[in-house]
Amino acid sequence: MNHFQRPFAATLLTLSAGLACWGMAVPSASAAELAVYTVQADATASTSGFDGVVEAVRQTVLAAQVPAAVVQVDAKVGDRVRAGQVLIRLDARAADQTAAASDAQVLSARASLDLAAREFERQKQLFQKNYISQAALDRAESEFKATQAQVNAQLAQAGVAKTQTGFHVLRAPYDGIVSEVPVALGDMAMPGRALVTLFDPSALRVTAAVAQTIASQMPAGQALRIEFPGLPEGKQWATPSRVQVLPMVDAATHTAQIRADLPRGIEGVAPGQFARLWLPVAAARAGASARPLSVPQSAVVRRAELTALYVLDSKGQPLLRQVRLGRAEGDRVEVLSGLSAGERVATDPQAAAKLR
Repeated sequence: MNHFQRPFAATLLTLSAGLACWGMAVPSASAAELAVYTVQADATASTSGFDGVVEAVRQTVLAAQVPAAVVQVDAKVGDRVRAGQVLIRLDARAADQTAAASDAQVLSARASLDLAAREFERQKQLFQKNYISQAALDRAESEFKATQAQVNAQLAQAGVAKTQTGFHVLRAPYDGIVSEVPVALGDMAMPGRALVTLFDPSALRVTAAVAQTIASQMPAGQALRIEFPGLPEGKQWATPSRVQVLPMVDAATHTAQIRADLPRGIEGVAPGQFARLWLPVAAARAGASARPLSVPQSAVVRRAELTALYVLDSKGQPLLRQVRLGRAEGDRVEVLSGLSAGERVATDPQAAAKLR
């Protein structure tokens, strides 16, 4: 090779390396020696992932029932509260005065009832001695019963007044965590306005919308798995204690709702958190497109935001192809899109990039 040929050969080498990096086929005599893996679908079972959200089985919004000003706020977002604990107090001075007036009216009615009872007893004694007529006795009995009815009415009214005073104090209905307090001290609470929201952290579930064909293909007796991608390693997976497929299908999306109850004591999970529900689907009933495809993790190429594989074309030359990956288990990773069964991928991306 003369001195004119050397620069030209160097240029060819540089161009070949650049084409390989961009995924373009570069002829090479060593392509047959490249370590490859033939992608195959799982013939026994299929696992499909569906995006879901964590929900609280028991979530309560405490709202005002009477118009009054907020005079005390004893709850903050994130507080753990006990059943019966006071969370919000409203101005109850008018209600307390109404209750006091009702109690006074009850005392007055009781005094009238005592007088009517004594008068009725005297009238009965006089009637037994034939000092008064039957009509006079009937009038005394009628007055006694009317006074007794008034006492009962006053007692009922006093009970309503006491119940109204109870509307000014909001208490936790169960042990839980406060998730929202949309009011502040001095705000005006109107009937129906939400004051406190809390949920029970011991009763959570994951809800996901699943295609009705997949929901109907779920094998009976197989456990589902729940993934929490936002949790640290070792806490991302959970097995539901109960799975329920609601007997309704959305007419617009043709999806069924699946609820998976989380086991008690799970940590790091809160309502609204993203989760993924992995459903086992019998491969004999599922189509080939529903069966999972996986490749060795060593074959994955990650460059900045690019996730790709070197896929061999019909001539055996590696081409860089972008793919979307799913969950990883052991030394294998699931391929959600960008790859088909039967295709071959290079398990050594560095060697595939150097081919020329």
